[in-house]
Amino acid sequence: MPLPRLTSLIAGLTLAAANPAIAAGPAPNFTFQSIDGGSYDTADWRGKPVLVVNTASLCGFTPQYDDLQALSDAYKGRAVVLAVPSDDFNQELGSDKDVKEFCDANFNLTLPMTTIQHVAKGEVHPFYAWAKQTQGFTPGWNFNKVLIGPDGQFIKAWGSMTKPGSSAITKEIDALLN
Repeated sequence: MPLPRLTSLIAGLTLAAANPAIAAGPAPNFTFQSIDGGSYDTADWRGKPVLVVNTASLCGFTPQYDDLQALSDAYKGRAVVLAVPSDDFNQELGSDKDVKEFCDANFNLTLPMTTIQHVAKGEVHPFYAWAKQTQGFTPGWNFNKVLIGPDGQFIKAWGSMTKPGSSAITKEIDALLN
């Protein structure tokens, strides 16, 4: 683990240890702007697991969009898969419109997708700031996945190499649904 990442993890664990309510409490509600207009409020998804994935159109992991859609279809109505496009790793298209057109043309996505957001650098979206503050988690690359439980608690995170439909992720979602 690189030293800056280890330092970030230790800082997050120290914060959580100093304030157990942060570590164990439910997530606050977050609002994401939808790439289709309007917004998503995580409060509307309480009672369901939510898999939040930072995405990028020009990444080697971009084919995972197919897996994200398949996962969304498999858990339709019982869990939510949210795609969060980001250019923090310099692999996203230049505008929300370009991202939307690219995803429509290449992946026929129907899952919820946000506007382009900062997830690891700059003024990160409040969801990612919360994940860093409470869990020491910051995406290290595109297609990192964060699972939030039905009560809003941070359950687990996975890196780019873990495919959305992998048993590592589906076992966690299934456990939350039972």
